[in-house]
Amino acid sequence: MLYSALINVMVKAARRAGRSLKRDLGEIEHLQVSLKGPANFVSLADKRAEEMLYTDLEKARPGYGFLGEEGGKREGSDKSHTWIVDPLDGTTNFLHGIPQFAISIGLLREDTVIAGVIYNPANDELYIAERGKGAFLNDQRLRVAGRRQLNECVVGCGLPHIGRGNHQLALQEMAALQSKVAGFRRFGAASLDLAFVAAGRLDGYWERNLQAWDVAAGLLMVREAGGTVSGIQGNDDPLQTGHVVCGNEFVHGELIKIVKPLGQ
Repeated sequence: MLYSALINVMVKAARRAGRSLKRDLGEIEHLQVSLKGPANFVSLADKRAEEMLYTDLEKARPGYGFLGEEGGKREGSDKSHTWIVDPLDGTTNFLHGIPQFAISIGLLREDTVIAGVIYNPANDELYIAERGKGAFLNDQRLRVAGRRQLNECVVGCGLPHIGRGNHQLALQEMAALQSKVAGFRRFGAASLDLAFVAAGRLDGYWERNLQAWDVAAGLLMVREAGGTVSGIQGNDDPLQTGHVVCGNEFVHGELIKIVKPLGQ
């Protein structure tokens, strides 16, 4: 498949950093790990991948800004473009040898995400999306699932852990939904949860208290696959609020009806 020059830049950077992560996954017991916060680990692999991504993206598009989970914001001379990068989404999975993690790269032009790449090097699944051009998994066009009965739907979610999130609210949301859906899944990497919705593997997904690098690429992925994405309020921007709800138009609307009142 022929990609645009922009997507080629992003894919090349993601694959190079991915090779590094895959090598580190094979030697997981030798990684030096530092404690970034309660139950929130960051490894040398994480930091190394981000620097590789920054180097490659800066070389290809000099002057673009860069926002990364590890290094924070790096201003560029081009104020209209910013890379939003998570070099290792699913760090806890990675450190336990669970092959559910990804590199996520989104490109923001002004206030709009125009391109996204999500790459899981463990299974070589490459998701790409470009605004107005659709979403793809390893060259196969993606469409969100078409189910319109909530009791037939499998829904992805996030679960707050020690030191993070509102545990009581999460329990209330789960209780309100569990008698209405076919099942919940908590995979531990928000970018891949969004990609799974785009691919029709999950019918919907919601999570609170995320960061821009967790969702930038995935939001575009879902929209380009025909899905609907918003914050918990239904008309807010997840990049601004950190909360996300998505699915096809029906599932998105049903999830909003259930989880929105609980957080008010």
